[in-house]
Amino acid sequence: MRLIPFEAVDNFRDYGDYATAAGRRVRPGRLYRSAHHARATDADLERLKAMDPGVVVDLRRPSERLQQPSRRHAGFSALVIESDEDDGGEAPHITFLKTQDLTPDSGRRFMTATYRELPFVPAHVDMFRRYFQAVADSERPVVIHCAAGKDRTGMLAAVTHHVLGVGHDDLVEDYLLTNTAVDLEARAPRIAEQLKAFTGREASHDAVVAFLGVEAAYLDAAFDEMRARCGGLDGYVNRVLGLDGATRDRIAERLTA
Repeated sequence: MRLIPFEAVDNFRDYGDYATAAGRRVRPGRLYRSAHHARATDADLERLKAMDPGVVVDLRRPSERLQQPSRRHAGFSALVIESDEDDGGEAPHITFLKTQDLTPDSGRRFMTATYRELPFVPAHVDMFRRYFQAVADSERPVVIHCAAGKDRTGMLAAVTHHVLGVGHDDLVEDYLLTNTAVDLEARAPRIAEQLKAFTGREASHDAVVAFLGVEAAYLDAAFDEMRARCGGLDGYVNRVLGLDGATRDRIAERLTA
């Protein structure tokens, strides 16, 4: 089961169990992704405990973690990968919402520009590097998350799939599954009301979906930038993340069968 229901942790799912180009399959029950865990109920924590994660990657900014600290289950023993780097300012999407009208076009332009830079943000590069090293070394499952579990998390899951040899169509399918997991169409009206209270401006249903959902074009923008700067995804993985062939082989051996 790819989508895993939790009481108060959104967008939790298994991003394994895909075929690879090597004729193998990514093991299920080893790679999990989600939104933040700050509102996790006791039942959610027990479910996480049963999964026995050995690594938790929290891709949020320090200010986000401070505002919504993660809850942990009793006996939590996972390696936590996070970043202390913070520019001291507010998150870019907050600045955007405060300063510009949210329309379908403006939302898509902002998200596309964000994705072009996302893989190269120093804090992300550092956490991505440490994540892959931990995946290569850990025998236990890995959980990656950010705030909503869609952009930073979606990017890292997509790069992981590429490293493991998952086909492009499956990679994109997993990325787009966020829209189903969070039922954005149904939640958009309430989110539009919250945005109006925050910004004082109306936002259409389509604008909210474009801004808070995921689209293949966003991921394409990141991949295009990797090709422009690094010659492709392999160039990004090798030159920016420093992932060598031996480490990639060890990751494949641990995570595929």
